[in-house]
Amino acid sequence: MHTVPIELQYHVVIVTKYRHRVLNPVKFNVLAKKILTAIITHIDEVELIALNVQPEHVHMLIIIPPKYAVSKVIETIKSRSAKMIRKEIPWLDKPYYGTPSMWTVGYFVSTVGIDETIIKNYVLYQNKQDSAQAKLDL
Repeated sequence: MHTVPIELQYHVVIVTKYRHRVLNPVKFNVLAKKILTAIITHIDEVELIALNVQPEHVHMLIIIPPKYAVSKVIETIKSRSAKMIRKEIPWLDKPYYGTPSMWTVGYFVSTVGIDETIIKNYVLYQNKQDSAQAKLDL
């Protein structure tokens, strides 16, 4: 009997603590992308499909194999990235009052089904969609 590998894709959103816009300057945005990409690609069999870092939140489209609990993978991503980002940006001690955290306690996660292309485009171009909403004439 031949088994087909199961591929489970997730749209994940993590938010900075207190929604502080600490990832706003371009250099911090690029740093966060680099760190998150490195962390995710070093978790065995977890694959990063798309990543979009906003000033106060991050969208990710990732493949997590069923052998892993999604919550554990996200916990690993959040804890490792917080340590690495805080090490590179020492002034984050001020907005976070000396606590080791950087991300909110929770996160958003949703499985991706047949609308993979739509979800991937949303993750990649979310900031453009948000800015367009602000330009609505009421």
